[in-house]
Parts: sequence; C-alpha cells; structure tokens
Amino acid sequence: MLYLDHLTVIAPDLAEGVAHVRACLDLDVPFGQRHVYMGSHNHLLQLGGSVYLEIVALDPDGRAPGRPRWFGLDNMRVVRAAWDDGRRLRGWVARVDGMDAVLARHATIFGTKVALPPENPVFDFAIPADGSLPLDGAVPSLIDRRGKPRSMATMADLGARLHSFSLEHPDPVALSGLYAGLAIDRPPHIQPGPVLRYRAMIETPAGLRELT
Repeated sequence: MLYLDHLTVIAPDLAEGVAHVRACLDLDVPFGQRHVYMGSHNHLLQLGGSVYLEIVALDPDGRAPGRPRWFGLDNMRVVRAAWDDGRRLRGWVARVDGMDAVLARHATIFGTKVALPPENPVFDFAIPADGSLPLDGAVPSLIDRRGKPRSMATMADLGARLHSFSLEHPDPVALSGLYAGLAIDRPPHIQPGPVLRYRAMIETPAGLRELT
C-alpha cells in the first residue's frame, strides 16, 4: 500500500515558489531545511494529519550531490517551462513501507532506491536514473521512512488543510489502471485533460483556495 505523504510545488527558485503559494493560499510558508546531500532546499506547511506541502527548489549555494537530484531539479529548462505554463504543483510523494517490493515490479517507472542522507541514512527515496519525476509526475515519487513517521513538530501549521486533490491527464483510463495496481491510499482524483496538471483544494483561514 502507498500512502499520501506530501504535495510538491517545484519552483525555479524558492522565492518564486513561496510567492506563488502566497498568491494561491494567502499564506506565507516558512523556510524548512536545506538538503545538503541533494543540493536543494524547501519551505514546508502542514496540511492536516501527516500530510504536508513542500515548496522545493535547487539550492544555488548548495554543492552538487554527485548524482542526479530529485524532482528533476537538474533540468531547469523543464522546471521553468512547466512553471511558466502554470503547472507549479508538479507532483506528490507517496510513503511506502518496504520500497523494494514496489521497485521489483516498477523500477522502470520509479527508479532506484537511494538511502539518504548518505552518511547516516534515515529514509529511502526512489529516483529515476536521470533524476526526472516518474512518468513526468503522473505517478508519485516514493519515500520509505523506515518505520518512523515524519515529525510535524518543527513544521509550520498555519491552519491549512487538504480538502481534495486532482490530476488531469490525457489518458486517464490507463493511468487509473496503474494507480489501482499500485494500491494507493488517498490518490488524486484522475480526470481527462490535454496535459498533466495537478490541482489541490485547500481549506485555509480565509476559506477554500485552489493551489495549482
């Protein structure tokens, strides 16, 4: 079983990402952390329960990780093109307990298990060989937290709660079949659309807002 872990806004830089979420939700999402081992950094926001929002971007002051970064962050042309097209909520991450079993069946989609941080691993993340989003983001990236839930204690709670989550896709029937085979808990609602596009409806103190 795969479980919704978090939504990802993938930005050309953090300032643009934070500004976009502010425009959508009327919330200023605080800084989260630097991923020294991946050359990226993020801002984080609780969305209720164990689900959260991550705004992630390449860290211009970070060091190259010596392998492809996650979330396609090495290909800034693709990141910028999607951003300029209004596809800023680019994907999501699913938690799995026992990643090896999923990768044994779907390694060509999700990639290879990478233990992170490399020096003292506390979780595993599946990353395709070129660092791209799996199926361009049509399916989630995978994380295995090795039996320990993500701590929410240091993550901002500004009263935002995930209400619904949807995905437009040119071939919703085939994608729905893939999702069914993956046994995903709380998957996005898949509907037809000309391009891959996510939308999330989020309850905020100012009312129900849409994040795209």
